[in-house]
Amino acid sequence: MYVIGINGSPRKHGNTATLLEHALKGVESEGAETELVHLYDREYTGCTSCFACKTLSGKSYGRCAVKDGLTPLLGRIEQDADAIILGSPIYFGTDTGMMRSFLERLMFPYLTYTLPHGTLFPRKIPTGFIYTMNIPENLVKEYGYTLHFATNENVLSSLFGYSEHLCAYDTYQFKDYSKVLCTMFDAKKKAERKKTVFPKDCKKAFDMGVRLARKNLA
Repeated sequence: MYVIGINGSPRKHGNTATLLEHALKGVESEGAETELVHLYDREYTGCTSCFACKTLSGKSYGRCAVKDGLTPLLGRIEQDADAIILGSPIYFGTDTGMMRSFLERLMFPYLTYTLPHGTLFPRKIPTGFIYTMNIPENLVKEYGYTLHFATNENVLSSLFGYSEHLCAYDTYQFKDYSKVLCTMFDAKKKAERKKTVFPKDCKKAFDMGVRLARKNLA
C-alpha cells in the first residue's frame, strides 16, 4: 500500500503539516509506504479551462493536459496511490490558494459531464481531508465552514469512492503573539490549548490514517 499526504500549507512544520505527519504515521503503522508532498514547493497553476480532459478521443481525455510542477504528482496519484490525505489551513473561509488550484487540477478531469455525474478515476480509493483553523469550533457553522467541508467531502467521495475529514480548531498561529496586532485572541489560552488539545488532534489524525489504511473499497 502507498499513501500520499498533500500539504496545502506554506509551512512545512506548522499545524497542518504536523497533523498530516501523524496521519501518515497511522498509515505506516498498518505497514504502508507513505509520501508527504508540500504544494508550496511546486510551481503550477489552477485549471486553465482548456477542456482537453473532456474532449472525446483526445489524448488528454480524463487527465489534465497542463504540464507543470503538478504533472508528476497527478500521475502518481492515478497510477500508484492507494489513498490520499489532504491537509490545508483555512484562509479567508476556504482552503489555501495552492490547495484550491491543486484540487481543480486533481478532480475536474475525472468528473464527467453527465446526469448523474460519473467519474473517470480508474479505481476506488479512500481519501481524507485535515483542516486547521484559527477560529473556535462554535463559530464554524456561523462562518459557513461546514458547507465548505461538506462540499469537498461530497466531491471527493463521488470521484474516488470515500472521504472523511478532521478539523483542528482554535490553533496556535504565531510564534510570538506580542509582535502581532491580534487583540481578538488570548495568547495564554491559545498556548494552553496547543499544549492540551493539539496532542489530541494529533491522535485523531493518527487514527484517521489507520482507518484509511484499513479501508478496502475493492
